[in-house]
Amino acid sequence: MAERRFDVRSELLNNLLGKVEDDPYPSLTMLDMIEELLTPDDVPRYAQVLISKIANEQFPSVSMLARIRDLALA
Repeated sequence: MAERRFDVRSELLNNLLGKVEDDPYPSLTMLDMIEELLTPDDVPRYAQVLISKIANEQFPSVSMLARIRDLALA
């Protein structure tokens, strides 16, 4: 049976996305790093994570809204 290659980009991205999901106020540095690691296939999951962050906020972060807008327009 062939051994699967360890995909560092994918593993780091998944780890960071998990941390962002659990953190009510994720760091901008972490979000920037995620965006550097994204491939087109990763964008929907990342967008869902960000949208879940603003869904119940009366006054969502303008920075978070801008990130979601940028994903939508990419």
